[in-house]
Amino acid sequence: PESEVRAYGMESVTNLIVRRPYGGGGRTIALNAHGDVVPPGEGWTHDPYGAEIVDGKMYGRATAVSKSDFASFTFAVRALEAVAPPAQGAVELHFTYDEEFGGELGPGWLLAQGLTKPDLMIAAGFSYEVVTAHNGCLQMEVTVHGKMAHAAVPHTGVDALQGAVRILNALYQQNTLYRQVTSKVEGIKHPYL
Repeated sequence: PESEVRAYGMESVTNLIVRRPYGGGGRTIALNAHGDVVPPGEGWTHDPYGAEIVDGKMYGRATAVSKSDFASFTFAVRALEAVAPPAQGAVELHFTYDEEFGGELGPGWLLAQGLTKPDLMIAAGFSYEVVTAHNGCLQMEVTVHGKMAHAAVPHTGVDALQGAVRILNALYQQNTLYRQVTSKVEGIKHPYL
């Protein structure tokens, strides 16, 4: 709903579930990929939104993560149905648009609303291995206030940049301390900033 999207700080979110039921019994596997991307940044040699194919390679935003997974998952299901259609269970394609921002209005919303209840899931990623957890994300905006002073009498003011440097140094120190915290989940080492 638009009100939830705006309250979350986003402009729009459209999630799509494609269900392919094959018969009673069996388990449901969800194949999840996200279509949202971060801004392209600088230094592109090809149009980041052009999807140009050069020497058999496609260049553009999300060609690796995760719109390529939309195509891979879709063609995998079509191949499965063409070659060995399952007699039971189901496959669901979950194409969501809230991975880069946190996932709460993407997969999280689908689960919270009871729109899907898969038994298994495969999500997009570069690890090429089965994982049971994913990095989380907390984004903060910090405003540091100062007090103006004349350069001849700087002690009468408060330098906001010095305050910001102290905050950054404290965060970098915290990052060092996080290396001492280890996870019991295989494949996850420690938290970090």
